[in-house]
Amino acid sequence: MFQCCCCRDNSVIYKAEVFTGEMLYAGTMNSIYIQLRGTMDSSHRICLPKSRFIGGHPRGAVIELDVPCPSSLGHLEFVVLESEPYLPFCFLNNDWFCSKVVVTTPEGDTANFPCYHWISGYERLVFREATGKLIFNETWPEAIEERKKELQSRQKVYRWSIYAEGVPEIMKVDSASDLPAEVRFSFTKDFEFNFTAVEALVSLKLETHSTNKKQWKSLDELSHIFNKHKTDVYEYVEKNWKEDEFFGYQLLNGLNPMMIHRCSKLPENFPVTEHMVKASLFGKNLEAEIQKGNIFLVDYKRLHGVTANVIHGKQHFLAAPLCLLYVTPEEKLIPIAIQLKQDPGEDNPIFLPTDSEYDWLLAKIFVRNADFAEHELNFHLLRTHLLAEVFAVSTLRNLPMVHPLYKINTLARQTLVSENGVITENASVGGPGMMEFLKKAVASLTYSSLCMPEDIIARGLESIPNFFYREDGLKLWDIVHRFVQKMIGHYYTCDSDVQKDCELQNWIKDIFFHGFLAETSTGIPQSFSSVTELVKFLTMVIFTVSVQHAAVSNGQFDFGGWMPNFPISLQQPPPTTKGQCTESTMLKTFPDINTTVHGMAVLYLLSTQSTDYVALGNGYQDHFSEKTPLKLIHETQDVMKKCNFEIQGRNVSLPLSYTYLNPNNVENSVAL
Repeated sequence: MFQCCCCRDNSVIYKAEVFTGEMLYAGTMNSIYIQLRGTMDSSHRICLPKSRFIGGHPRGAVIELDVPCPSSLGHLEFVVLESEPYLPFCFLNNDWFCSKVVVTTPEGDTANFPCYHWISGYERLVFREATGKLIFNETWPEAIEERKKELQSRQKVYRWSIYAEGVPEIMKVDSASDLPAEVRFSFTKDFEFNFTAVEALVSLKLETHSTNKKQWKSLDELSHIFNKHKTDVYEYVEKNWKEDEFFGYQLLNGLNPMMIHRCSKLPENFPVTEHMVKASLFGKNLEAEIQKGNIFLVDYKRLHGVTANVIHGKQHFLAAPLCLLYVTPEEKLIPIAIQLKQDPGEDNPIFLPTDSEYDWLLAKIFVRNADFAEHELNFHLLRTHLLAEVFAVSTLRNLPMVHPLYKINTLARQTLVSENGVITENASVGGPGMMEFLKKAVASLTYSSLCMPEDIIARGLESIPNFFYREDGLKLWDIVHRFVQKMIGHYYTCDSDVQKDCELQNWIKDIFFHGFLAETSTGIPQSFSSVTELVKFLTMVIFTVSVQHAAVSNGQFDFGGWMPNFPISLQQPPPTTKGQCTESTMLKTFPDINTTVHGMAVLYLLSTQSTDYVALGNGYQDHFSEKTPLKLIHETQDVMKKCNFEIQGRNVSLPLSYTYLNPNNVENSVAL
């Protein structure tokens, strides 16, 4: 135990434990100072002792020290930490990650001060004891003033910036490395941000092919070139990607389960006839099957008119297909008709399973490429990453660390798209078409579509069989909802509590104006008037940045690593006639070797679990000190474990396990 030299026999001694984070490079050579502040007095500013063996404050270290005070500080309210560069190492970017500070009072009481922040350079951080407090419950004037100072300081740093007209705004920052230390990802994750597609190519042993602009000669060549890091699912995809049953399966349980909906009436621009699909329906009547709820549709109309990219000087192509699907008596979902463009006509035939092998296969390939665009830009980038950033920026600007919502909200930032990003450079929907498409996607963004139970009903998918995304997702929505309901109920005892929380009201106002661009048609609230409204919205936020992100992100390499199943781009236009397609046509349509391997590398990177991964339901407990929230957190973790066990049991009997919403595989926030 380190004892400060200023201790006196008549001093009151507080014992402090200062915890350095466990992640890589959490330690520092900087000098760190601590001060305790209570309702009656403050301690002196004391320098933390450094390790006697290696100097500084190594990761995982716990520094114990006595903090002498002339008299009792009263109720402990704040811990103040300050960092100053240590002169011999002042040229280093020597950030320090503090997990928490635990203080034992002279009376023997323990106060926990969660920090979980990076502190860098000449920085001063003031943070509160772990009890969550709403502003109208504050009784000490200095505490109210400190809340205001914290938010005023944050609002100068965290500013809104226009990403593109008609798209949710983002934080004004150029790159992850420019983020303020307060929210910068751990050095580990910061390091992993720099693990670019180039390093991924090296890891996959594909770097020698990254400049090869030749076309693929055969699928065997592709399989031979890529033979590292194949997962079980990857191998299943490579074996089954041509099969109609697997095509249908992916629209339910693959990377993008968000496009399919029940077809109650054939679109006027999709003139499928009874005769066309009779063989696929086993002789049953199409209209009768529609009425029974056995016919489903995916419509990629948002891609209509979007400018296709020019990649390495070559024009690439996009389709805007419609695909009709049927649930067979054996409860298999199969495609029965595909039209590759929105406007029907003689040069836009409806392709059928009864067509030649490569006519039908190429039609499905164009659908899978359209699905790539919808998945990566709409359901992955827009609806998880960009929205997560909106929620995070509004939280940082409007909620102090002591606010309960700050403690259970999740902060995240990382984008997939930049001026020279992989999608911009290598996808058919990259280049100028990317923003054209994103604006259309934003127009479809509604509150209801972000709430899974409502979205499932709206798409008519309540009873479609073998829909594991729905089964597991609704379980997790319910778990999150019950957790939020009880946690919010602990702090907000009635609707008027919600109405008079000015910090909360500013939070939702920022989200409405900067995230949803003040569009009332989205259904996003501009304010909260009841506990019920708040519970629903916060459930959606947590679900979006954790569960939904896992559903559309975790399997990217599994389902997309084998390029023919999820092509990033296509360099031939959609066929306009039948009977002309061959294996050679298919290979010429696929992206070149270099474009393929860059796409594979980024999907591998995006599917790699970060080394400081925290599973859903974990990481909250250190931010609270009250018995009720801690009990609720532990109960929720137990429910998650049970859910995990049930999903594992279900998967045993499946030919292809659906693991992406197993709670152990759902990260607590958007990571990549």
